[in-house]
Amino acid sequence: MSTEKGNGKSRLKVKINSWKTVGSWTWGAGDEICAICQMPLDGCSPESNFPGDDCPIVYGSCDHPFHLVCINKWINSGGEATDKCPLCRKAWSFRED
Repeated sequence: MSTEKGNGKSRLKVKINSWKTVGSWTWGAGDEICAICQMPLDGCSPESNFPGDDCPIVYGSCDHPFHLVCINKWINSGGEATDKCPLCRKAWSFRED
């Protein structure tokens, strides 16, 4: 770094040696966590290794979001209420976009 004096004012010259950028993403689901596994929707379910395409978010016709892995596990568990949304208990069907 060096300074120059001109017109009675000091000017500071700065040389940038490197620049690193950081990015982040979110599903924008509106909810913070999956109601089934209680993990963040931006992350992944306990059964998945990577967020994103490996563990997508799906919505029911009632607009509740879940990890695809979690809602499939819920539906296939064979319990009494597995044909209903885990949150509102309406009949479960995947939302068609």
